[in-house]
Amino acid sequence: MKIAIVTDQTRKSLVPDEEAHLEDLQKTQTVMAIKDILSKKYDCISLVADDNIIGNLRQEDVDLVFNLSNGLEGDSKLAQLPALLEFANIPYTGSSILGHSMAINKIFSSTIFKYSKIPTPKFFSVSSLEDLDNENIEFPLIVKPNDEGSSRGIHQDSLVFNREDLVKKVKEELEIYNPPIMLSQYIDGREFSIGMLGNGKDISILPIQEVDLSNLPDDLLKFYSFEIKSYYKSYTQYHIPARITEDERQILESTALKAYKSLCLRDYSRVDIILKDNIPYVLEINSLPGLQKDKSALYRMAEATDLKYEGLIFKIVEVARKRYGI
Repeated sequence: MKIAIVTDQTRKSLVPDEEAHLEDLQKTQTVMAIKDILSKKYDCISLVADDNIIGNLRQEDVDLVFNLSNGLEGDSKLAQLPALLEFANIPYTGSSILGHSMAINKIFSSTIFKYSKIPTPKFFSVSSLEDLDNENIEFPLIVKPNDEGSSRGIHQDSLVFNREDLVKKVKEELEIYNPPIMLSQYIDGREFSIGMLGNGKDISILPIQEVDLSNLPDDLLKFYSFEIKSYYKSYTQYHIPARITEDERQILESTALKAYKSLCLRDYSRVDIILKDNIPYVLEINSLPGLQKDKSALYRMAEATDLKYEGLIFKIVEVARKRYGI
Protein backbone atom coordinates (compact mmCIF):
# COMPACT_ATOMS: atom_id res chain seq x y z
CA MET A 1 0.00 0.00 0.00
CA LYS A 2 1.31 3.45 -0.94
CA ILE A 3 0.63 6.54 1.16
CA ALA A 4 1.39 10.14 0.21
CA ILE A 5 1.76 12.74 2.96
CA VAL A 6 0.48 15.95 1.40
CA THR A 7 1.04 19.40 2.86
CA ASP A 8 0.84 23.01 1.62
CA GLN A 9 3.03 25.44 -0.16
CA THR A 10 4.32 28.28 2.02
CA ARG A 11 2.04 31.18 2.98
CA LYS A 12 4.88 33.69 3.32
CA SER A 13 3.15 36.20 1.05
CA LEU A 14 -0.23 35.82 2.79
CA VAL A 15 0.33 36.02 6.56
CA PRO A 16 2.81 37.87 8.83
CA ASP A 17 6.42 36.67 8.43
CA GLU A 18 6.65 35.42 12.02
CA GLU A 19 3.55 33.26 11.64
CA ALA A 20 4.58 31.97 8.20
CA HIS A 21 8.08 31.02 9.37
CA LEU A 22 6.83 28.98 12.33
CA GLU A 23 4.09 27.41 10.21
CA ASP A 24 6.63 26.26 7.60
CA LEU A 25 8.94 24.88 10.30
CA GLN A 26 6.04 22.96 11.85
CA LYS A 27 5.09 21.50 8.45
CA THR A 28 8.62 20.34 7.66
CA GLN A 29 9.17 18.71 11.05
CA THR A 30 5.73 17.04 11.05
CA VAL A 31 6.14 15.56 7.57
CA MET A 32 9.57 14.18 8.44
CA ALA A 33 8.35 12.53 11.64
CA ILE A 34 5.23 11.00 10.09
CA LYS A 35 7.12 9.78 7.03
CA ASP A 36 9.68 8.03 9.27
CA ILE A 37 6.84 6.22 11.05
CA LEU A 38 4.69 5.26 8.07
CA SER A 39 7.70 4.05 6.09
CA LYS A 40 8.09 1.22 8.62
CA LYS A 41 4.90 -0.36 7.32
CA TYR A 42 3.96 1.32 4.03
CA ASP A 43 5.50 2.66 0.85
CA CYS A 44 5.46 6.33 1.86
CA ILE A 45 6.23 9.54 -0.05
CA SER A 46 5.64 13.24 0.62
CA LEU A 47 4.17 15.76 -1.83
CA VAL A 48 3.24 19.44 -1.84
CA ALA A 49 -0.31 20.44 -2.80
CA ASP A 50 0.18 22.52 -5.95
CA ASP A 51 -1.70 22.86 -9.24
CA ASN A 52 -0.51 19.40 -10.30
CA ILE A 53 -1.29 17.51 -7.10
CA ILE A 54 -3.94 15.17 -8.55
CA GLY A 55 -1.78 14.31 -11.55
CA ASN A 56 1.19 13.68 -9.29
CA LEU A 57 -0.84 11.42 -6.99
CA ARG A 58 -2.09 9.40 -9.94
CA GLN A 59 1.36 9.18 -11.46
CA GLU A 60 2.68 7.84 -8.14
CA ASP A 61 -0.27 5.39 -7.95
CA VAL A 62 -1.10 6.44 -4.39
CA ASP A 63 -3.67 4.42 -2.41
CA LEU A 64 -4.22 6.87 0.45
CA VAL A 65 -3.36 10.50 1.18
CA PHE A 66 -2.31 11.44 4.70
CA ASN A 67 -3.75 14.94 4.59
CA LEU A 68 -1.78 17.69 6.34
CA SER A 69 -2.93 20.49 4.03
CA ASN A 70 -4.51 23.57 5.61
CA GLY A 71 -5.02 25.35 2.29
CA LEU A 72 -3.74 28.77 1.29
CA GLU A 73 -6.56 31.26 0.74
CA GLY A 74 -10.34 31.46 0.78
CA ASP A 75 -13.22 31.01 3.20
CA SER A 76 -12.96 27.21 3.24
CA LYS A 77 -9.27 26.72 2.56
CA LEU A 78 -9.05 23.71 4.89
CA ALA A 79 -11.48 21.87 2.60
CA GLN A 80 -9.65 22.59 -0.66
CA LEU A 81 -7.49 19.47 -0.83
CA PRO A 82 -10.29 17.16 0.41
CA ALA A 83 -12.52 18.58 -2.36
CA LEU A 84 -9.90 17.82 -5.01
CA LEU A 85 -9.32 14.34 -3.62
CA GLU A 86 -13.02 13.50 -3.51
CA PHE A 87 -13.45 14.76 -7.10
CA ALA A 88 -10.59 12.48 -8.12
CA ASN A 89 -11.88 9.59 -5.94
CA ILE A 90 -8.64 9.37 -3.95
CA PRO A 91 -9.03 8.24 -0.29
CA TYR A 92 -7.58 10.49 2.42
CA THR A 93 -7.28 10.74 6.18
CA GLY A 94 -9.26 13.15 8.29
CA SER A 95 -12.50 15.03 7.96
CA SER A 96 -14.52 15.65 4.84
CA ILE A 97 -15.18 18.83 2.88
CA LEU A 98 -18.25 19.54 5.03
CA GLY A 99 -16.54 18.88 8.34
CA HIS A 100 -13.48 21.01 7.58
CA SER A 101 -15.61 23.84 6.14
CA MET A 102 -17.68 24.07 9.33
CA ALA A 103 -14.81 23.59 11.78
CA ILE A 104 -12.46 26.16 10.23
CA ASN A 105 -15.18 28.82 10.32
CA LYS A 106 -15.34 29.69 14.01
CA ILE A 107 -18.51 31.74 13.58
CA PHE A 108 -20.34 28.92 11.78
CA SER A 109 -19.13 26.26 14.22
CA SER A 110 -20.03 28.40 17.25
CA THR A 111 -23.48 28.96 15.75
CA ILE A 112 -23.90 25.19 15.40
CA PHE A 113 -22.73 24.68 18.99
CA LYS A 114 -25.24 27.27 20.18
CA TYR A 115 -28.20 25.64 18.46
CA SER A 116 -27.02 22.17 19.49
CA LYS A 117 -27.21 23.28 23.14
CA ILE A 118 -23.43 23.02 23.48
CA PRO A 119 -22.07 25.81 25.72
CA THR A 120 -19.84 28.27 23.85
CA PRO A 121 -18.75 31.86 24.64
CA LYS A 122 -20.98 34.68 23.40
CA PHE A 123 -19.74 35.93 20.03
CA PHE A 124 -20.44 38.10 17.04
CA SER A 125 -18.81 38.84 13.70
CA VAL A 126 -17.36 42.08 12.36
CA SER A 127 -16.78 42.74 8.66
CA SER A 128 -16.02 46.45 9.03
CA LEU A 129 -15.32 48.96 11.77
CA GLU A 130 -18.85 50.31 11.30
CA ASP A 131 -20.21 46.97 12.54
CA LEU A 132 -18.86 47.79 15.99
CA ASP A 133 -21.49 50.56 16.29
CA ASN A 134 -24.29 48.02 16.01
CA GLU A 135 -23.22 45.70 18.82
CA ASN A 136 -23.80 45.82 22.55
CA ILE A 137 -20.18 45.17 23.51
CA GLU A 138 -19.18 43.84 26.91
CA PHE A 139 -15.49 43.65 27.80
CA PRO A 140 -13.16 41.83 27.97
CA LEU A 141 -13.24 40.31 24.48
CA ILE A 142 -10.86 38.27 22.37
CA VAL A 143 -10.44 39.45 18.77
CA LYS A 144 -9.59 36.55 16.49
CA PRO A 145 -9.51 35.58 12.80
CA ASN A 146 -12.52 33.51 11.81
CA ASP A 147 -10.56 30.88 9.89
CA GLU A 148 -7.07 30.38 11.26
CA GLY A 149 -5.57 27.71 13.54
CA SER A 150 -2.64 27.33 15.96
CA SER A 151 -3.51 30.72 17.52
CA ARG A 152 -2.41 32.55 14.35
CA GLY A 153 -3.83 36.06 14.61
CA ILE A 154 -4.50 35.66 18.35
CA HIS A 155 -1.77 37.69 20.02
CA GLN A 156 -1.34 39.23 23.45
CA ASP A 157 -3.07 42.42 22.28
CA SER A 158 -6.04 40.38 21.00
CA LEU A 159 -7.51 40.35 24.51
CA VAL A 160 -9.04 43.82 24.74
CA PHE A 161 -10.55 45.64 27.70
CA ASN A 162 -11.80 48.88 26.15
CA ARG A 163 -13.25 50.28 22.93
CA GLU A 164 -10.09 52.11 21.82
CA ASP A 165 -8.01 48.93 21.85
CA LEU A 166 -10.88 47.00 20.25
CA VAL A 167 -11.09 49.36 17.26
CA LYS A 168 -7.31 49.28 16.81
CA LYS A 169 -7.14 45.48 16.90
CA VAL A 170 -10.16 44.91 14.64
CA LYS A 171 -8.71 47.32 12.07
CA GLU A 172 -5.40 45.44 12.13
CA GLU A 173 -7.06 42.01 11.78
CA LEU A 174 -9.27 43.14 8.89
CA GLU A 175 -6.17 44.24 6.99
CA ILE A 176 -4.47 40.84 7.35
CA TYR A 177 -7.09 38.09 7.59
CA ASN A 178 -10.27 37.11 5.79
CA PRO A 179 -13.35 38.97 7.03
CA PRO A 180 -15.35 38.63 9.11
CA ILE A 181 -13.35 38.91 12.30
CA MET A 182 -14.76 37.14 15.35
CA LEU A 183 -15.24 38.88 18.69
CA SER A 184 -15.60 36.34 21.47
CA GLN A 185 -16.47 36.70 25.13
CA TYR A 186 -13.43 36.05 27.30
CA ILE A 187 -14.10 33.23 29.77
CA ASP A 188 -11.66 33.24 32.68
CA GLY A 189 -11.56 29.54 33.51
CA ARG A 190 -9.43 26.42 33.21
CA GLU A 191 -8.45 25.39 29.68
CA PHE A 192 -8.53 21.81 28.42
CA SER A 193 -7.90 20.02 25.15
CA ILE A 194 -9.65 16.75 24.32
CA GLY A 195 -8.36 14.50 21.55
CA MET A 196 -10.88 12.44 19.57
CA LEU A 197 -9.93 9.39 17.51
CA GLY A 198 -12.30 7.29 15.40
CA ASN A 199 -15.72 7.32 13.76
CA GLY A 200 -19.35 6.43 14.41
CA LYS A 201 -19.77 4.31 17.51
CA ASP A 202 -16.05 3.49 17.59
CA ILE A 203 -14.62 6.77 18.92
CA SER A 204 -11.95 6.81 21.60
CA ILE A 205 -10.99 9.82 23.69
CA LEU A 206 -7.35 10.42 24.52
CA PRO A 207 -6.28 11.54 28.01
CA ILE A 208 -7.44 15.11 28.60
CA GLN A 209 -4.78 17.81 28.56
CA GLU A 210 -4.99 20.73 30.98
CA VAL A 211 -3.14 23.89 29.95
CA ASP A 212 -1.61 25.58 32.99
CA LEU A 213 -0.34 29.14 32.44
CA SER A 214 0.22 30.02 36.08
CA ASN A 215 4.03 30.14 35.71
CA LEU A 216 4.06 32.73 32.92
CA PRO A 217 5.92 36.00 33.53
CA ASP A 218 3.75 38.61 35.23
CA ASP A 219 3.86 40.96 32.22
CA LEU A 220 1.98 38.46 30.03
CA LEU A 221 -1.78 38.04 29.89
CA LYS A 222 -2.57 34.47 30.84
CA PHE A 223 -4.44 33.15 27.83
CA TYR A 224 -3.21 30.80 25.12
CA SER A 225 -1.96 33.39 22.61
CA PHE A 226 0.39 32.93 19.64
CA GLU A 227 3.32 34.27 21.65
CA ILE A 228 2.76 31.82 24.49
CA LYS A 229 2.36 28.84 22.16
CA SER A 230 5.42 29.81 20.15
CA TYR A 231 7.89 31.32 22.61
CA TYR A 232 6.87 30.46 26.17
CA LYS A 233 6.47 26.69 26.01
CA SER A 234 8.97 26.31 28.84
CA TYR A 235 6.66 28.35 31.13
CA THR A 236 3.55 26.42 30.13
CA GLN A 237 2.65 23.27 32.03
CA TYR A 238 0.60 20.54 30.37
CA HIS A 239 -1.06 18.25 32.85
CA ILE A 240 -1.90 14.87 31.31
CA PRO A 241 -4.06 13.47 32.71
CA ALA A 242 -5.74 16.71 33.71
CA ARG A 243 -6.25 17.61 37.36
CA ILE A 244 -10.00 17.02 37.36
CA THR A 245 -12.65 15.10 39.22
CA GLU A 246 -14.49 12.17 37.69
CA ASP A 247 -17.59 14.36 37.22
CA GLU A 248 -15.51 17.01 35.44
CA ARG A 249 -13.96 14.36 33.20
CA GLN A 250 -17.40 13.10 32.19
CA ILE A 251 -18.61 16.65 31.49
CA LEU A 252 -15.58 17.45 29.33
CA GLU A 253 -15.63 14.17 27.40
CA SER A 254 -19.37 14.17 26.73
CA THR A 255 -19.27 17.80 25.57
CA ALA A 256 -16.29 17.16 23.31
CA LEU A 257 -17.97 14.11 21.77
CA LYS A 258 -21.18 16.03 21.16
CA ALA A 259 -19.24 18.88 19.54
CA TYR A 260 -17.23 16.45 17.38
CA LYS A 261 -20.40 14.84 16.09
CA SER A 262 -22.23 18.15 15.62
CA LEU A 263 -19.72 19.18 12.93
CA CYS A 264 -19.73 15.75 11.23
CA LEU A 265 -16.00 15.33 11.85
CA ARG A 266 -14.17 12.07 11.29
CA ASP A 267 -10.97 10.10 12.02
CA TYR A 268 -9.41 12.52 14.54
CA SER A 269 -9.74 15.99 15.98
CA ARG A 270 -8.99 18.19 19.00
CA VAL A 271 -11.64 20.04 21.00
CA ASP A 272 -10.61 23.05 23.12
CA ILE A 273 -12.78 23.82 26.13
CA ILE A 274 -12.78 26.36 28.96
CA LEU A 275 -14.34 25.01 32.14
CA LYS A 276 -15.83 27.61 34.48
CA ASP A 277 -18.36 27.01 37.25
CA ASN A 278 -18.76 23.46 35.93
CA ILE A 279 -19.85 24.77 32.51
CA PRO A 280 -17.74 23.45 29.57
CA TYR A 281 -17.50 26.30 27.05
CA VAL A 282 -16.32 24.93 23.68
CA LEU A 283 -13.92 27.46 22.17
CA GLU A 284 -13.37 25.63 18.90
CA ILE A 285 -12.64 22.30 17.26
CA ASN A 286 -9.50 21.82 15.22
CA SER A 287 -10.48 19.35 12.50
CA LEU A 288 -6.85 19.09 11.35
CA PRO A 289 -4.94 19.37 14.63
CA GLY A 290 -1.17 19.57 14.71
CA LEU A 291 0.76 16.31 14.82
CA GLN A 292 4.23 17.75 15.36
CA LYS A 293 6.47 15.42 17.32
CA ASP A 294 7.37 16.64 20.84
CA LYS A 295 5.22 19.77 20.52
CA SER A 296 1.59 19.14 19.60
CA ALA A 297 -1.23 18.46 22.06
CA LEU A 298 -2.15 15.18 20.34
CA TYR A 299 1.49 14.08 20.57
CA ARG A 300 1.46 14.67 24.34
CA MET A 301 -1.89 12.91 24.76
CA ALA A 302 -0.80 9.86 22.76
CA GLU A 303 2.48 9.63 24.67
CA ALA A 304 0.45 9.31 27.87
CA THR A 305 -1.14 6.10 26.54
CA ASP A 306 0.07 2.74 25.26
CA LEU A 307 -0.36 4.10 21.72
CA LYS A 308 2.53 6.55 21.95
CA TYR A 309 3.17 8.91 19.03
CA GLU A 310 3.93 6.14 16.55
CA GLY A 311 0.74 4.32 17.43
CA LEU A 312 -1.28 7.51 16.99
CA ILE A 313 -0.03 7.98 13.43
CA PHE A 314 -0.72 4.34 12.52
CA LYS A 315 -4.16 4.58 14.18
CA ILE A 316 -5.12 7.58 12.05
CA VAL A 317 -4.31 5.57 8.94
CA GLU A 318 -6.14 2.54 10.35
CA VAL A 319 -9.41 4.39 11.05
CA ALA A 320 -9.31 6.01 7.59
CA ARG A 321 -8.72 2.64 5.94
CA LYS A 322 -11.58 1.12 7.89
CA ARG A 323 -13.88 3.97 6.83
CA TYR A 324 -13.06 3.41 3.17
CA GLY A 325 -13.02 -0.37 3.47
CA ILE A 326 -9.40 -0.50 2.25
